Amino acid sequence: MTTSDIPSALEPVRRIGLGCVTLGREIDETDSFALLDHALARGVTHFDTAAAYGGGASETILGKWLASRKPEGITIATKILPPYDRIDITPSLKRLGAEQIDLLYLHQWHDTALQASAALDRLPVRRFGASNVTLDQLRALGPRFSVIQNNHNLAVSDVTAALRDYCVANDIAIVTYSPLGAGFLTGKHQNGVQAGSRFEIIPGHQQVYFHDKAYQRLARLEAVAQRTGHSQAHLALAWALHQPGIDTVLVGGRTPAHLDQAFAALEFDDPALLAQLTLDADA
Repeated sequence: MTTSDIPSALEPVRRIGLGCVTLGREIDETDSFALLDHALARGVTHFDTAAAYGGGASETILGKWLASRKPEGITIATKILPPYDRIDITPSLKRLGAEQIDLLYLHQWHDTALQASAALDRLPVRRFGASNVTLDQLRALGPRFSVIQNNHNLAVSDVTAALRDYCVANDIAIVTYSPLGAGFLTGKHQNGVQAGSRFEIIPGHQQVYFHDKAYQRLARLEAVAQRTGHSQAHLALAWALHQPGIDTVLVGGRTPAHLDQAFAALEFDDPALLAQLTLDADA
């Protein structure tokens, strides 16, 4: 299949980006290509990966897809882990088949980020971002970083009102991930972690979500879903996609249908109903 074989969307979709964490880790190359093709056909222009995803498998598959399809007008974002005082993105460039990275994130906070300026200056990168950072950490990084990427969903959020205000004032784009809380908000783990799920593959995710506050929010979501007839996944996605001050929501998945449910949620705009999902002012 070539790009010309893929039907064009009416216009680019900026609100939804494709999170490529599943590529090569939860789905093989064939299924990954199907998901990437579908995202492109639906107008998705933002594709997000990381050197750590699948030990480089995600970048490798994405690179093969880019070489095969040669899509235009898209953004490829990837991430690197610390330490940041001796950065080498050559492996990512090779896996992606790229000479330059559109958007490079520091994947998580590390003190060496404050001494990274010299290393960053030498990199073939168009824009820099920071992932999984607090407001104080973002302030410390300085004006070089024009994008942040944090976890943000109905159960758990690392996007505070103060962080949003700072980003607006400083022209910093906000990208969020895990609108379904890695599947937590679907309720499928209520009776134990499902085999093959994100929580089994990366057990560290369990401590992020398996606590009282997140379960309280899940209970509220379940109650609203039962009362309105909408699925929990639909409501959780709609809530994340209609949050103010968010530029792009990364949606992952294993099949095109997972992406389609995000597009359905994007069309669902009922502020009064979505407000019922919020348990407190910080949700």
